[in-house]
Amino acid sequence: MNKPVIMWFRQDLRTRDHAALNAAAAAGEVICLYVLDDETPGQWRWGGASRWWLHRSLRELSKDLRLVLRRGRADAVIADVIKESGAKAVYFTRDYAPWSPPLEHRVKEICESAGATCHRFGGYLLHEPESIRNGSGEPYKVYTPFSRACFAADEPRLPSAAAKPVMWQRNVRSENLLDWNLLPKHLDWSKGFESEWLPGEEGARTRLSGFIEHGLSQYAEGRDRPDQSFTSRLSPHLHWGEISPAQCWAAVRGAMARAQGKLDVAGEKYLKEILWREFSYSILHHWPNLPEAPFRQEFAAFPWRNDPDALKKWQQGMTGYPIVDAGMRELWATGTMHNRVRMIAASFLTKDLLVPWTEGAKWFWDTLVDADIASNSASWQWVAGCGADAAPYFRIFNPVLQGEKFDPEGAYVRRWVPELRELPSNVIHRPWEAHHIQSNYPAPMIDHGFARNRALAALKQIKTAIA
Repeated sequence: MNKPVIMWFRQDLRTRDHAALNAAAAAGEVICLYVLDDETPGQWRWGGASRWWLHRSLRELSKDLRLVLRRGRADAVIADVIKESGAKAVYFTRDYAPWSPPLEHRVKEICESAGATCHRFGGYLLHEPESIRNGSGEPYKVYTPFSRACFAADEPRLPSAAAKPVMWQRNVRSENLLDWNLLPKHLDWSKGFESEWLPGEEGARTRLSGFIEHGLSQYAEGRDRPDQSFTSRLSPHLHWGEISPAQCWAAVRGAMARAQGKLDVAGEKYLKEILWREFSYSILHHWPNLPEAPFRQEFAAFPWRNDPDALKKWQQGMTGYPIVDAGMRELWATGTMHNRVRMIAASFLTKDLLVPWTEGAKWFWDTLVDADIASNSASWQWVAGCGADAAPYFRIFNPVLQGEKFDPEGAYVRRWVPELRELPSNVIHRPWEAHHIQSNYPAPMIDHGFARNRALAALKQIKTAIA
């Protein structure tokens, strides 16, 4: 009797350009297994927005593959499925979260004890974290030389075609996706997600082709404008592995070649964003406590404020600074926030309010559909000034000036802060100056000038302490 192989899906929910699935398909009949493991990640189990996306992504993948769904600790579930099916091998894509290496080691031991082989593949990144090193053989701690090293390396491999595995014909117990209760019930704050997103592999490919056709040419100048639509919005699809970075890289390179130089600046800008994702994972791999501890150790003594009321106002988009509040409301309504506004909102929380960056990271983890452990941690630390290649702590975004620069007509604010819709553009980012207009919009919760001076004094305090 032929024995099947197990394809253990993780954050690689696609059939195209999938090395592990291709290898599994070539090895025999396949059991396509997805495990919802809320135990192994601990506090970093999927948040609410992620669960919404996961439900729909699994539903889409099940149209192409017969999925076996199980809930439990991943290594224990895999052991059970090997025992139930007599599987001769397990195939999976490597993951880089801090809890993943021990998990993958346990899976390998389970396979060996059961007489099955274990096969791990790359594909979530362009470059494995061990492969990009500086001249001393150490991992890069600064993004720019890291990106230069990536560009200097060989071009990423070309994407492969869709796998066509033969499904194992014998029955293997599977749970019902609806029974996992991934969708919110009591307070369906995700109802706006449906009009914004199309999770799944086809949605990812449609998003990529649309960006190449309509957004890439304007990306270099337009990517910082939240009032315009020139970003790719591919991050959740990349996060869930519905599309690979190699597919994105190849598509952009192809567009650049066809444009004969006209897209070189915009294309390279976008490729650098893919490499920021790579850099974040490199840092996470080499410093696995990144989600919880500052990369720059001196910030462990930073005088953060425990201020639940301030945190709540920030979360609800009621700070009194329109560009910040627009971003936080966009996040709640759509599961995403424009990248420029993410930086402004994060700076306001950590520098104007002195609330710890970890609180912001936790909120994003629960509300972002692209809540990625590496990018979320690295980016929050970058803005807070305590991470690898961090923005200098004294670089404190002025939310009024940022709004006026990147949302000059106030279109973004008018969309997400309807209380200010009638304000003229010259005061929409400083509504407290429009005394003649009545609104239930709050006054600024803190004076930015005062907050900036307080933040600089806090920075001086830790510098003095370590001098």
